[in-house]
Amino acid sequence: MSFPSDLEIARSVTPRPIADVAADLGLRPDEIEYYGPTKAKVTLAGVERVERERPRGKYVLVTAITPTPLGEGKTTTTVGLAQGLNRIGRNASVAIRQPSLGPVFGIKGGAAGGGYSQIIPMEDFNLHLTGDIHAISAAHNLASAFLDNHLHHGNALGIDPFSIRWPRVVDISDRAIRRTVIGLGGKDNGVPREAEWVITVASEVMAILALSRDLFDLRARLGRIVMATDRDGKAVTAEDLRVAGAMTVLLRDAIKPNLLQTLEGGPAYVHCGPFANIAHGNSSIIADRVALSTSEIVVTEAGFGADMGAEKFFDIKCRASGLRPDAAVVVATVRALKMHGGVGKIVAGKPLDPALTTENVEAVRRGAANLAKHIGIVGSYGVPVIVAMNAFPTDTPAEFEAIRELSLEAGARDAVVTTNFADGGRGAEALAAAVWDAAESAGGAFRLLYPDEMPLREKIETIATRIYGADGVDFAPAATKALAEYEGFGYGHLPVCVAKTHLSLSHDPNLKGRPTGFRLPVRDVRLAAGAGFIYPLAGDMRTMPGLPSHPAGEKIDIDADGNVVGLF
Repeated sequence: MSFPSDLEIARSVTPRPIADVAADLGLRPDEIEYYGPTKAKVTLAGVERVERERPRGKYVLVTAITPTPLGEGKTTTTVGLAQGLNRIGRNASVAIRQPSLGPVFGIKGGAAGGGYSQIIPMEDFNLHLTGDIHAISAAHNLASAFLDNHLHHGNALGIDPFSIRWPRVVDISDRAIRRTVIGLGGKDNGVPREAEWVITVASEVMAILALSRDLFDLRARLGRIVMATDRDGKAVTAEDLRVAGAMTVLLRDAIKPNLLQTLEGGPAYVHCGPFANIAHGNSSIIADRVALSTSEIVVTEAGFGADMGAEKFFDIKCRASGLRPDAAVVVATVRALKMHGGVGKIVAGKPLDPALTTENVEAVRRGAANLAKHIGIVGSYGVPVIVAMNAFPTDTPAEFEAIRELSLEAGARDAVVTTNFADGGRGAEALAAAVWDAAESAGGAFRLLYPDEMPLREKIETIATRIYGADGVDFAPAATKALAEYEGFGYGHLPVCVAKTHLSLSHDPNLKGRPTGFRLPVRDVRLAAGAGFIYPLAGDMRTMPGLPSHPAGEKIDIDADGNVVGLF
């Protein structure tokens, strides 16, 4: 008998009325805005009230080793851990990102978790949800339209068209529009110029929404967006173009966090979805705040490996929020560590390589060098680490024991086998107990990687050498020029959000395991003044993904009854 699909499992459960989930959290009826019976938004007034009246819970981050094409089950573990915590008597919430339609219809598919550790309703979670990402697209593109309209009507601000750094966005992977020429067809169609498109989840507006504390902070941050420079080299902002207010109006509902539930009926806050290999890869500060005020412990997830989402969680999100994590989980699988150890090959459309399902303790030990690095990255911030070994049926006790032994040597407090994909919260009870113990014993030793006053160049070099393990950084002339410009604008105090591949600790996706002897090439650096960071582009990192030869969307359809099929 085959294991049911994620969609089949999700549909096998009757969700609790979201009003009951909200009531259990202590949220009042007038603090909830319903989007049908199974999803809702929490008002900002509700967020502020529970923060005033309730103590703050424990804060746990879930991250992972360097991803492989097999997937390590980070979201599944995040949801399963929260379910497990609830099963051992702790009032736990999940706080995760909303997925982009790009990956859903592209190469990754859905992102609601998997097996018996999912967020439901699964279709809504992956498809539009409450429309936040569309609102972000509209707000971003409104600014684009105002900018080009300003050029068309005489350019009173003296904007240098060659300095424009504000792209347009769409939440679909579409490589053909990465670079376009706009304004063609005569003077009534605007000023011709070259333009760029990025995926919506890489938009600065997405990052701003995720990092804003309230509606007025959102308004101020939108006004600080630098869209271009004038002919004298002075920054031109969204405030200068008088568009920031209208952008804020478009985002008045999107700033409210979404409330859903796990398969086992526990609360799940889903809000914002910045990519971790391009943007800062974490859900919103507002969602975490309301979760921490309505729960005894909150499990949140950072994108990709600890070198990507976790570093940005610590150095960007925690810096902005003032919140401090109590513990972290690093997710690993036996088969992924074998790949990092040089064993096995994944070919799309072909059966799984038998080398990945055959016991090979030595390959696991070699690949565990990657795990050790990620444990070390998290540990460098003073956060206690638990390793979650996401189990598959072909894994063996000897392989688990090797991972546990090497994890403890690398500084983890514990390493625990989890079976939450197949068993739900029951399969994560041991992990939940270990995480609660770590969070309870946290001694307030959290520290950031670098201070605000460190020069931008040194911040990039610090991340490259201490987090990635690079020997140094090679700055292209464009990057050097940009850094000088941003510091001249007064943005030298901002943190750094490196855009690089998630498939390696380095900039090169082909370098697996724990690469050494490389230098990080930075070809350009861009400014996100409203979000409050700069982002270097390392290697060939693109801000608009492309679709694979056979996109996941080929399998998505409706059946004879009008139900969604093909989501996974």
